[in-house]
Amino acid sequence: MARRGSLVGVLLLLLVLGAGGRALWLWLDRPLERVSIRGDLERVSADYLRGKLAPLVRGQTWLSADIGELREQARDIGWLSEVRIRREWPYALVFELVEQVPVARWNDEQLLNPAGEPFTFAPLSAPEGLVHLAGPSGSGAEVLAYHDTLSAQLAEHGLSISQLRLEDRGAWRLQTDDGIWVMLGRSNREPRLARFLAAWDREFDPVASHIRYIDLRYPNGVSVAWHGESEPVDEEGAKES
Repeated sequence: MARRGSLVGVLLLLLVLGAGGRALWLWLDRPLERVSIRGDLERVSADYLRGKLAPLVRGQTWLSADIGELREQARDIGWLSEVRIRREWPYALVFELVEQVPVARWNDEQLLNPAGEPFTFAPLSAPEGLVHLAGPSGSGAEVLAYHDTLSAQLAEHGLSISQLRLEDRGAWRLQTDDGIWVMLGRSNREPRLARFLAAWDREFDPVASHIRYIDLRYPNGVSVAWHGESEPVDEEGAKES
């Protein structure tokens, strides 16, 4: 009987503790009173982020708020590359935010971060002075990497890139800061580029302001279109892809 009485006592104690714990949970799990935003923010304002975060935390309570789900939802906000959330007494959530670093425009409506991942900049304005890149969905990292390679090669000849585009069928074309389009095509890009740079140093640089575009999709030559001319002047060779 004594043993049975001890078990009953333990069960009663657990019930009391459980009831007390639930009462404590209900007492602590109150509606959020404050949302704090922290992080080194250079391009996005705290007001903009509060406006985006407000719908996510509306109606949430301090202990019941699903931190993992909130983090995933917050990462969908443009300009945020990383989100960390923690609870802070009394009844507050702290959002520690890491801002995206834009390195290029992407398909006119987005930006690229250093990993070549696109993100939306609207309703904010895109930073000025970024190179314009374009390509099919999922090709951001490839286009950005090729841009970096091309930029280093062209810089040795006094050229810089304002646009680089990868077409749906795999052809590449770039535009220099002089406004000249250079058609690289799909294949043999390195020898074509070498041919272009040699021709640039030899004859095109002094007349750059008169050139509309240069087509390198030829096995042994180039095609040059001049401002004011309806048809380009072809050098030897038939055009390839």
